[in-house]
Amino acid sequence: MPELSTMHSPDGWDFLAHAGELARRGEAFALATVVWRQGPSSGKQGCRAIITAEGELRGWIGGACAEPTVIREAQQALVEGTPRLLLLGSPEQFGAAVPEGMTVVPISCQSEGALEVYIEPVRPVPHLVVVGRSPMAHTLVELAGSLGWHAQLVGHTELDVVIERSFVVVATQGHHDEESVERALAARPAYVGLVGSRRRGASVLGYLADRGVAADELDRVQVPAGLDLGSVSHREIAVAILAELVRIRAARGVPPGPACAAEPDSATTVDPVCGMTVAVDDPVAFEGREYSFCCASCRVAFLRDPGAYAKKESRC
Repeated sequence: MPELSTMHSPDGWDFLAHAGELARRGEAFALATVVWRQGPSSGKQGCRAIITAEGELRGWIGGACAEPTVIREAQQALVEGTPRLLLLGSPEQFGAAVPEGMTVVPISCQSEGALEVYIEPVRPVPHLVVVGRSPMAHTLVELAGSLGWHAQLVGHTELDVVIERSFVVVATQGHHDEESVERALAARPAYVGLVGSRRRGASVLGYLADRGVAADELDRVQVPAGLDLGSVSHREIAVAILAELVRIRAARGVPPGPACAAEPDSATTVDPVCGMTVAVDDPVAFEGREYSFCCASCRVAFLRDPGAYAKKESRC
């Protein structure tokens, strides 16, 4: 039976609670799992870690060589929204046996061990806030829920649930329309739509303009909300609104939260000692070039004979 580990983390299973907290806040993260190892390696099968878009790691997947690589690949997976399977070790360890679709990343510092790490991006589901209590509002929430969206039905005084990645649909049907739209705009959500006729929308936006709401803010309000299907039933109106939201999300994307806005740091270089791709950090200057290292041992080895390693890199 393969060796499994459930507690290879300084925090035990606490990192899962951290994942739950990130999800509640609407922040994206990646889950990294060690699915295979070849000793010696500090990472064990079953080790897991959570990595945020800023590069914060919670949990355990391996030592100084594996960790920066996993963090970098996790950040890229979050940007692209696709999972990936990494083989961390010397390419010679795998030869032609590497399955298609896997990525081999060299990590040869002080070890002949190897790891296989699966990285899965976890991006928060769309957040829909429907303001109002009409049959259409209830139908819209039910439809969005069937897509796996986080959909909430709230009153005009309950808009504190709105966050930057939210879709907000105001369907109060003449009851507190102006107040609802103004409160929604104050939260700077990804979308604000008002259910109603163009004439009613013009009246609401005109009132808010007179109250001092900025024109660029009012321009963000979609009136009427949803695809224009003409005179249809309340169920069809709900479908038209949801279709518009799906189209918007697919066309331009909706910010999944503050964490996912970050791009992975593109400032990387190759460690001249082990050949590993590393972040540019505390570089050593030699003959007009700067060199960064994955760990202290590679740095010390370079400083002992920088000319040899610099020459080796120049031939690559």
